[in-house]
Amino acid sequence: MNDTRRVPSLDFRANRAARKYGPLEQLRRIGWAAGRWLLRLSPRPCFAFRRAVLRLFGARIGAHVHVYPSTHLYMPWNVEIGAWSALGEDVLIYSLGKVTIGEKVTLSYRSHVCAGTHDFSDPALPLVRPPVTLEDGAWIGTEAFIGPGVVVKAGAIVGARAVVVKDVEPMLIVAGNPARVVGRRPH
Repeated sequence: MNDTRRVPSLDFRANRAARKYGPLEQLRRIGWAAGRWLLRLSPRPCFAFRRAVLRLFGARIGAHVHVYPSTHLYMPWNVEIGAWSALGEDVLIYSLGKVTIGEKVTLSYRSHVCAGTHDFSDPALPLVRPPVTLEDGAWIGTEAFIGPGVVVKAGAIVGARAVVVKDVEPMLIVAGNPARVVGRRPH
């Protein structure tokens, strides 16, 4: 079979040789690899304990935040969570870049916030860390994916299993893959 499509030349050696993390960040990652077990092994109702552990590792956590034992914050020092927010069971915060979660935000079971990707326009595929922001009152549904560089604005709802790769305007309800507007939240 003669395939005439041109496959881009990727420089895997350059990607693997690139220094993605500085020495201090490497040390923090090693410490967190052990420290995250404090969250994982803590009893379910110990929200204050988990807030304290996350603060110890550099996360900025507001009052009354609920982080469940199975929640995984990849690099907690890149995370800020406002008061009264909740990160449910098996939530993944892939915080290579800054992740800002406002007040009274809910991330439902197995939702995924991704603040890291690669620059696919460069053959070496360098790591990039676009920030993600979930503004006050946003609600992220079960197994939804929030992509790099996205802002989910105040009061917006992201439906279950939605894939969000563009900003979501305030008070809108989005669903699907890719996410599209399906309604507006009542005021």
